[in-house]
Amino acid sequence: MKTFILTCIVTAMSFFFSVNNLLASDADEILNRMSDVLFAAEDQQSTITMILTDRNGNERRREAIAWQKGAYKRLFRFTSPASEAGIAFLSLPDDVIYLYMPAYGRERRIASHVKNQSFAGTDFSYEDLEARKYSDDFSATLAEETNDHYVLELSPLPDTRSDYSKIVVHVNKEHYHPETMLTYDRGGQEFKLIENTFDRKDNYWFTREIFIKNMKRDHSTRMIFDNVQFDTGLGDEIFSVRNLTRY
Repeated sequence: MKTFILTCIVTAMSFFFSVNNLLASDADEILNRMSDVLFAAEDQQSTITMILTDRNGNERRREAIAWQKGAYKRLFRFTSPASEAGIAFLSLPDDVIYLYMPAYGRERRIASHVKNQSFAGTDFSYEDLEARKYSDDFSATLAEETNDHYVLELSPLPDTRSDYSKIVVHVNKEHYHPETMLTYDRGGQEFKLIENTFDRKDNYWFTREIFIKNMKRDHSTRMIFDNVQFDTGLGDEIFSVRNLTRY
């Protein structure tokens, strides 16, 4: 009888661990697909409207233009208002990030340990704007599955430096884009809520709008993408420090 009970326990444990491994494998595959569809186009460029809203409902409006090539090259530059025009952000492979402030007349490299800082007063940190695949920096577990979404819990990989201890992502089952993301700070407290709206053009699903709310500051930023173009043959020279400082 004892042998039978022990066999049942071992079998149950084996089943439990095999199911957990399967769920982890499924979750990482979902995360890989999400990362792939976010960077499906060879390149992308768009004009951007940003609306910053403080806790009193006061709004500030900014305009920008952005270029993206592959998964690891991104250039973002403000074009208005005049006080912000020319401020630019360049993200390159291997965790290389530059900031250009026209008032100082030179670029500045952003160190990894300060990527949690706000970019130009918005609710986006340098980490949020960095060109990267989530699957490169996070592991995933499948927390829940609904009719329309996979709910993933992302945790930073051991060698990843992130301002987030955890990200809970609702991935759309149709096109595998992350519709909502709830981030947690290093202390495990809710930090930022990110809501993404997607559209389709030229056989690509793309981000039409990002709404990000910093729950600690009670401040939000809405980023709206227009005039989106894909696969225009952007050259590598666009994603250079020389071009970053040219305005």
